[in-house]
Amino acid sequence: MQIPKPSLLQSLLILLVSLLISSYFFKISPNSKQITPTMKESSTFTEIHGVKIEKNPPQSKLDQLGVTSWSKWSGQPGKIPWTFEAEETMYLLEGKVQVSVDGHEESFIIEAGDLAMFPKGMKITFDVLEAVNKHYSLKK
Repeated sequence: MQIPKPSLLQSLLILLVSLLISSYFFKISPNSKQITPTMKESSTFTEIHGVKIEKNPPQSKLDQLGVTSWSKWSGQPGKIPWTFEAEETMYLLEGKVQVSVDGHEESFIIEAGDLAMFPKGMKITFDVLEAVNKHYSLKK
């Protein structure tokens, strides 16, 4: 019994399905050739209006960054207009903040467990919805 060869279209379809399945289980870093399993990762990455947000980063990443050695800040509910004089990375231990970026209509939320990076020069308004306790690091 001879097995028929797949057509070119069938071969391409098989390749496409294989790539889709692979991308579900693995991510390939665009700047390197490293392949990382994604099934064990529980963090998610988002960029909104130039703000990079990682929800639920793994403890190993927080340890690598030295987050617990960063400065701390706490704030009560209220609106705080702010201009970042340096790039700021923050990790929210507690609380919830609605962020409005100057020049953009849509706001977004960062909350406990989020690691967020704001670029130098960005003008925002923090609307602290729930009292905040955070670590932060400045990079000039």
